Parts: sequence; C-alpha cells; structure tokens
Amino acid sequence: MINVGWFRLWAVIVKEFIQMRRDKGTFAMIVAIPIMQVILFGFAINSDPKHLPLAVVTSDYSPFTRSLIQGMKNSDYFDVKKTIKTESEAAHALAIGEVQFILNIPANFSRDLVRGKKPSVLLEVDATDPAATGNAGAAMVNLSQTVLQYDLRGILDSLNPTGPPFDLRVHRKYNPDVITQYNIVPGLMGMVITMTMVMITSIAITRERERGTMENLLSTPASPTEIMIGKVIPYITVGYIQGALIFLIGYFCFSVPIFGSIILLAITIMPFIAANLSVGLLLSTVAKNQLQSVQMTIFFFLPSILLSGFMFPFRGMPEWAQIIGELLPLTHFLRIVRGILLKGNGWIEVWPDVWPILLFLIVVVLFGIKRFRRTLD
Repeated sequence: MINVGWFRLWAVIVKEFIQMRRDKGTFAMIVAIPIMQVILFGFAINSDPKHLPLAVVTSDYSPFTRSLIQGMKNSDYFDVKKTIKTESEAAHALAIGEVQFILNIPANFSRDLVRGKKPSVLLEVDATDPAATGNAGAAMVNLSQTVLQYDLRGILDSLNPTGPPFDLRVHRKYNPDVITQYNIVPGLMGMVITMTMVMITSIAITRERERGTMENLLSTPASPTEIMIGKVIPYITVGYIQGALIFLIGYFCFSVPIFGSIILLAITIMPFIAANLSVGLLLSTVAKNQLQSVQMTIFFFLPSILLSGFMFPFRGMPEWAQIIGELLPLTHFLRIVRGILLKGNGWIEVWPDVWPILLFLIVVVLFGIKRFRRTLD
C-alpha cells in the first residue's frame, strides 16, 4: 500500500515549479521553443514559393515577347530581375544562385510565331532544390497555353485553337531527374556539422568549468586566448571527419554527383566549421551548466535548420525571415556545397557565400574572446 501525504506531495510540486522558475535557461526553453516554432512554421515556412527570380535572354522585343514576360509576372511565380544579352552571362547568374530561372526567347520568335511554326522557348531551371521550382515550372507549362490568346486575334485567330502557339521546353539543370537525395545529402553535411560543433564545444568548455579543471589550465603559462584556440582546433578535425563520412556515404550509397573540386570543398568547409565552433565557445561563456549549453544550442540550431533552406525553399520565406537566414552560416554553406557538387562551381562562384561566413566567424570570435576572458577572470 502506497502512502501518499498530499501536503508533502504539494510541497514537492511547488518546490519544482519554483526551481523551474529560477532556472532561466529551462524556463526560456519551455516558453520560447513553442513560440519560435509557431512563428517559424506559421509565418516563415512556405512550400509553394513565389516571386522567384527570373532572367530573360532575348533579342526579340516584340509585343508577343512582352506579353509572355508580363504573363509570367502576373502568375506571381516569377519575378523578372534582369534582361541578359549572352547565354554565358545567364549561365553564370544561374550557377551563383542570382536567379532560379532563365527564359531564353529566340531571335526569330515573333516571325515564326505568326507563321505558325511554333518556335521553341527554353526555360532553364535551377533544379538543385526541386521543391523550390516544381510548382513554378508546372505553372509555366499551363501559362504557355493561354498567355498569348489575346495577342493572337484577327488574322492570327487561327493559331489559337491549335494548342500552345509555341513549344515550351523546360531544361532542369544540375538535377535533371529531380532526385531529392542530391539536394538533401549535401545539405546534411552542413546540418550535422552545425549541430555537433556547436554542442560539443559549448558542453566541453562548460564541463571544464563545472569540474574545476579550467582553473588548472589557468595555472599554466598558456593565456586565455591560447586556451580557447587550443580547445577549438581538435574539433576542427572532428568536423572534417564528419564531413568526409557524409560525403562518402552520399557518393557511394546515393550516387550524389561530384562536378566540382573536392579540394575547394575542403577549403571552404574550414571557415564553416570554425564559425560553428566559435558559436559553441560563445554559448559556453553564457551557460552555467551543461544542460543550459544544450538548451542554448537548440536555440541556435532550430533557426539554422528552418531558415537556411535545408528543409524548406529559402525564397519561399518572407523577407524578414530571409534576412535572418542570410546571417546564419548554414545558409551560405548549403549554397557552397550544393554549388560545388551539383553545379561544378569554382572559387569565383562560391566567394559570395564564403565571405559572409568569414565575417560571422570574426564577429563571434571577438565576442567570444571578450566573454571568455571575463568568465575566466
């Protein structure tokens, strides 16, 4: 027979609530995590992105061309960013992610159209993220059947009943078979490194402080900066090992293509690993124990995975969410690794995403060193 003293039980319950209120890290996690998830999933996540950047390559500036471009704008799926003169310039814009679509209208488009020859119009799609462009591509196919119906009137009315007046050809580049593993597996490299590097570093340093072994390090001739760097460098090796494992599994198990330089990928992964380690270092100076380190890691990891473009299309998010996403190292690393492996990007193409990671690293390291010194003092 279990004897329960209700007053004693009530006292224990009250004590736990008081303890929970005093533990600011746990209390913040209880309240903030649901709020963060509701806001991110409710406002920032969109599986049907619209207003995707489009570039037009054409030398035919006829009314038919203008109607076609305007019809794409009116569909809300496309946002015409620029008109490009050469196909090489268009290919570069698609490779660096400046645009997600290239509309190539041939020079004799209008002449062949009115003659009933059904000229070919090429829509090139950046298919590295199939979820981001799938609906827009389908909308373009439907649009081709009706977009010129008001232009083909009078003597051209005979062209309307014969189906689409032009032949739309959709060319999915970088992932023509729309295989989701080609998008997900390279992204896992960044996600795993983000989670483990931040958590391992913050827990390791917090554990040193809890056990009192940090004081032993301080009694050595090593300076606080040397201690910080010395504790971070070994985990860079761990990050490389994790990245190599995911890379090998992706290549041999999922046949993820490799069009770019592995050496370039190895170089660019270094600042990304260092940036996440610096975040872990900064969190360790704030956390009072290992539990709080884990909780703070979740606060950093959750926005990273949801706002970086790993799980949901980046351009489908509202502008404020994209601004936050641009501040996160994972966002830029996803573009780097997918660009190198799937597009064959070189240093020129990846540099626009390398320097934000370096800037993030410098800023966080400066804050981390300042707080680390203050914590040791």
